[in-house]
Amino acid sequence: MKNFVLIPGPWMGAWAWEPVARRLRGHGHRVHAVTLPGLTTAEADVADVGLETHVGHVLATIERDDLRDVIVVGHSYSGIVAGLVADRARDRVAHTVFVEAFLPHDGKSMLHAFPERLRAEELRLIAANNGRWPAPDASVVADGQGLSRRQAGWLARRFVGHPGRTVAESAVLTRPLSQQRATYVMCSMEHFGGRVSADVSAMRTAPTWDFHTIDTGHWPMVSAPGHLAALLDQVAARHS
Repeated sequence: MKNFVLIPGPWMGAWAWEPVARRLRGHGHRVHAVTLPGLTTAEADVADVGLETHVGHVLATIERDDLRDVIVVGHSYSGIVAGLVADRARDRVAHTVFVEAFLPHDGKSMLHAFPERLRAEELRLIAANNGRWPAPDASVVADGQGLSRRQAGWLARRFVGHPGRTVAESAVLTRPLSQQRATYVMCSMEHFGGRVSADVSAMRTAPTWDFHTIDTGHWPMVSAPGHLAALLDQVAARHS
């Protein structure tokens, strides 16, 4: 049995992980899905919610419940949060799983992964939306991602604008990311011809990293929860 801490990607709360969490509990694991600060309601003031707020929230959850031998799972934006949590809590985190996720890089924000012009546009959108990164609509969510129209609508209706500071603030790492014990899960519909970003590809040479692919799109906890849960259970078995 392992302790899983599941961190949702942008615009989502713990609810997004429920199909996966239910299956992991069925495998005998303890599962803690978190809702990050600023993502409970769209009305909350997010002026003081930054990247360190999110990292601190997850660390506090681990400390409060005295969790050890933890597998921290981060999706999309929250790969940065998961990687920073593992960096700060080495005595408690056994393994990190990045699910179609951005990776943390010291001195860089999530938006640094975007081309400069697009990064500037996203920052303008955040400023124009009361400090929140606007959520995509159902048509964008569904586009080529293996979701049914119903699933895409369900996601889009529950999305909350994401606290903008968290995607714009730089990460602070105390050791190279390649030294973490980690698994990267790629979702094939996100990668035309199997191409991945250079920073993810670079981790293939790290001896403590392994890579897996699921034949689905960017939202595997909705489009392929059984496959994702089975893979996470396999990760737990390998790192017992």
